[in-house]
Amino acid sequence: AGKWDEAGALLAHAAKNLEKAGAEAVVLCTNTMHVLADYIQREISIPFLHIADATGQAVADKRLKKVLLLGTKYTMEKAFYKGRLTENFGLEVITPSETQRDEIHRVIYEELVRGIIKSSSRSYFMDVISEFTELGVEGVIAGCTEIELLVGPEDLGVAYFPTTSLHSAAAAEFALS
Repeated sequence: AGKWDEAGALLAHAAKNLEKAGAEAVVLCTNTMHVLADYIQREISIPFLHIADATGQAVADKRLKKVLLLGTKYTMEKAFYKGRLTENFGLEVITPSETQRDEIHRVIYEELVRGIIKSSSRSYFMDVISEFTELGVEGVIAGCTEIELLVGPEDLGVAYFPTTSLHSAAAAEFALS
């Protein structure tokens, strides 16, 4: 917990400095680190554009209700993301089994963040997605920026929500408004 507190304090300090420098909003370009969003939001008076809000809005715009959330274990298991999608957008957010979450997390940290793209890992992700699609999932949230290296919209028979693109589009829209 101490490391999270330390990271939260560093991010909050950086956000406060951005605000002092004239920033009109703060965008944290990573899914997992949004676990620290509360630290940041407490220290700034400008908007914090949360990645889960951009994602939730995109799902809501398609009028979908049941989505599969893939990401790091933190993103799949902690309320900062899943809970926000449920509470703010009324979504039923499904996550893989514990064993599947462990393997997804491993692939992200041991392969994808290191630029290693394996067909076996892509097949694993596709198998997980297929399993949940058969159970009625209407869309898949790529809740980790690196997942987009393995799986794209052309691979799926359901809606795909690439959080990196959705978040950056929301930030651009905010900046232009």
